[in-house]
Amino acid sequence: MSKPVIITCAPTGGIHTPTMSEHLPITPTEIAQASIEAAEAGASIIHLHARDPETGKPDPDPDLFLQFLPRIKQSTDAVMNVSTGGGLGMTREERLRAALRASPEMASMNMGSMNFGIFPMLSKYSDWKHGWEPEFLEMTRDFIFRNTFADIEFAMKELGKAHGTRFEFECYDLGHLYNLAWVVDQGWVEPPFFVQMVFGILGGAGADLDNLMHMHKIADRLFGGDYEWSVLAAGRHQMSFATQSALLGGNLRVGLEDSLYIGPGRKAKSNAEQVRKIRAIVENLGLSVATPPEARARLGLKGSDQVAF
Repeated sequence: MSKPVIITCAPTGGIHTPTMSEHLPITPTEIAQASIEAAEAGASIIHLHARDPETGKPDPDPDLFLQFLPRIKQSTDAVMNVSTGGGLGMTREERLRAALRASPEMASMNMGSMNFGIFPMLSKYSDWKHGWEPEFLEMTRDFIFRNTFADIEFAMKELGKAHGTRFEFECYDLGHLYNLAWVVDQGWVEPPFFVQMVFGILGGAGADLDNLMHMHKIADRLFGGDYEWSVLAAGRHQMSFATQSALLGGNLRVGLEDSLYIGPGRKAKSNAEQVRKIRAIVENLGLSVATPPEARARLGLKGSDQVAF
């Protein structure tokens, strides 16, 4: 029988800006509420970023994370996954600050440096709520998201080894899978590995079904029975790729970080709305949705009693 599908929800992220949707959670209270609702809808993992509550700009301040992490923990049993991707343009040290402070069960880890272009969204908007928004998008025209082997080693040891935090390995292209395989060969991480395959970001693998199938095939070859895999796709490809992953025996991620919409031309009013939609699809396929304890067991997590919040 197929294993229950692990649903991850990414409520706010560091890509979309306040002008793009009035439903994007910004303040710690909004992020906490969005996360709790997503967990109640069926998400067993919550992938978290923080934002400046006044401007909505991505913010690495651990004090902001600690305004919503304990509230989510008190209200749900969901696994909290603290981003180390932060916001585009942050230094390695800034991106790791919150995770090192919170010592979470899980943190994200981009598996390579890459062009990361979100500047095409500039043409879709003209009346911006905040001056930083168009500047932030335009910056990515000449931007490389940095995660060198030295950066990855630093995080693996300072956060993984020192805190017992495990990783959501975000693989935006085929080479990132091989980077992870090399990291495994160095003994920096131990199985089970949680591989998040990312599609549809300009600079990474396109949202083409052939890419998903090939990356899944290569991951199977590289990691065998030592990994769990999940899929996320940006924008309009979100639900179709999530569905395809479930059909293939994988897991999936939704949330307003990845797409602001629930259907063609219809903005999602909440993260929970996206979780409910994909949960209904999964269950209509005859599959079940994993609970947080099931996700913890399959991913080898240390438990919510071992975090620092």
